[in-house]
Amino acid sequence: MSTETPVRKIPAPLVNPEAQPFFDAAAEGRLVYKHCDACGRAHHPPRGICPHCHSDRTAWKSSAGLGSVYSASLLRKGVPVPYCVAYVTLDEGVTLMSDLSGFGDSTPPVGTRVKVCFVEADGGVRVPMFGPAEAS
Repeated sequence: MSTETPVRKIPAPLVNPEAQPFFDAAAEGRLVYKHCDACGRAHHPPRGICPHCHSDRTAWKSSAGLGSVYSASLLRKGVPVPYCVAYVTLDEGVTLMSDLSGFGDSTPPVGTRVKVCFVEADGGVRVPMFGPAEAS
């Protein structure tokens, strides 16, 4: 009987042209997001038109990769390996959905500080996830 902990395979993301710079930055170990120069608000998922004011004056900005859990859920049923998915609000103000790592089989409480880490998905693509902020 094997005592190895099963490892969750991360599927490769489907990347559209508007999101390609997001994944290019992740491959370099950087987290970026879209920011609207017209209204000053950030948004995710990335797109060329601001969802807040409909301007096309959007630009990529770098994130420090720190934020807080807005909401989280541990998925156990119907998956071979349990994992936690969450909405994370970055310190820059944008909220994105991501997997969490480093919390074991528990769901971190709302407000838990997290920082970005990059995990290799199928096909060698690196994707951002978030783990405990105190972890290095």
